[in-house]
Amino acid sequence: MKYGRPLSAAAAALLVAHAPAHAHRLDEYLQATVIDVTRRHVAITVDLTPGVDIAPGVIRAIDRNEDGVLSQQEWQAYATHVAQGLSLSLDGTPLPLVSVTTAFPPVAAMRAGSGTIRLHLGATVALTPGAHRLAYTNQGAGPDTVYLVNALLPRDPTIHAQHQQRTTSQTSYELDFTVTPRDSK
Repeated sequence: MKYGRPLSAAAAALLVAHAPAHAHRLDEYLQATVIDVTRRHVAITVDLTPGVDIAPGVIRAIDRNEDGVLSQQEWQAYATHVAQGLSLSLDGTPLPLVSVTTAFPPVAAMRAGSGTIRLHLGATVALTPGAHRLAYTNQGAGPDTVYLVNALLPRDPTIHAQHQQRTTSQTSYELDFTVTPRDSK
């Protein structure tokens, strides 16, 4: 089959050329979490993207007075509600998560399945040299929710990620890492 490969490439090019430019989630509420560990702080960023079929329920959950306008007070109440479903611990000790900032997309973007709510949360820590385990749990929004969670590679050269483990649903996550002493040069 001398011509099989170029024909396959041409067919793939045609498929790509006719594919929609933007694909949007339909029937899932994606909650994607990124964890950033430093010596003094654990930052949690949660991106919540309701699919087209899920968006009306999420919008109703935010718009508590049902006026069709999402106010900053409603944003904050929803962010607080989501944060209450999250837990974080370091070496078995619970860490209180504090809301740092929130960003909400326009309602039209949420209805289209492309609007992402972004929550920045954080916890203060005082990491000492040695082995540590960070545990994160997202109790989530319900059966239509899909979870993703990952940690960033630490920027601090004294923090070394060793092992990460997730449940199949990614509602629970553990990061084992070590902290080495700072150079005393």
